[in-house]
Order: sequence, then C-alpha cells, then structure tokens
Amino acid sequence: MIAIGKKAPNFTLTSQNGKRVRLSDFTGEWIVLYFYPKDDTPGCTTEACEFTSGMPKLRKLDSVVLGCSPDNPESHRAFIKKHRLKVTLLSDPTHEVMKKYEAWGGKVLYGKTMVGVIRSTVIIDPNGKVAYHWRRVKSTGHADKVIERLRMLNS
Repeated sequence: MIAIGKKAPNFTLTSQNGKRVRLSDFTGEWIVLYFYPKDDTPGCTTEACEFTSGMPKLRKLDSVVLGCSPDNPESHRAFIKKHRLKVTLLSDPTHEVMKKYEAWGGKVLYGKTMVGVIRSTVIIDPNGKVAYHWRRVKSTGHADKVIERLRMLNS
C-alpha cells in the first residue's frame, strides 16, 4: 500500500538505454515516478512532453522524472527520439512494480471495465519516503500540478 510518509517500494527496472535503474540510485533527490499506459499514444505523449517542458523547473527543485510503462526499452527509445523527451523511461513488462505502486489494476475505459495501467504519479522524497501520491491523473496539465506540489514540499 502506498502511504504518505512510508518508505517507497523498492524497484529495479530497465531504462530506455538498457541500464538497470534502482530507486536507491536517486537517494538525496526528489523523484517524480509517473506511470502511464503506452508509448506514443495521445495522452501519454502529452504527459511526457509536458514533463519535458517543465524540466528546467523540476531540476531547480532537485528532482528527477521517471516514467514507467509496460513498453520495452526499444519502444521507449523511439518514443524519446520522436518527441525529444528529457525524461527517463522505465520498462515494467511484468507489472510487478506497477502493482507495488498501485498503478496496475481495474479501471474503466470507454465504459468498459478492464485491468491495465492506472495513470498515476508518486513523489518520493530524498530519504526514499512517499511524499505525495496521485492515484489517478489526467495527462493534460499534470506536470504543472507536480511542479507546484514539489514547490510546496520543498518550502
């Protein structure tokens, strides 16, 4: 269960570059870990591009942005190249990490109930604790909400 103030679930996933990325790699930094359904789809592209546009503000807030989807590293590389993204994308094809972060489960899409990626975001503080959790988000404007929340958490 994701709870504010509790230790964030540990993870090791593969990035777009084929490198293993661990939660512990970012000790001392704020982490924005966002989960999204699929590379190069409209909502996911909007969200990734908005995080990329907000990168100067996010860096000033000592934060790193990690996107996570079931897509493979090759798909992530193509997505990054096509849209000139500045975020690190992680691959979770087994949904193991998504389940730990409550980002995999039942959802309603176009009136049908299905199991899949739940678009959500977790802010993890420099000590590895959950600082904030959006359980379901809309892609448009979400990066600005994350930046504002980081400002509040840093003050």
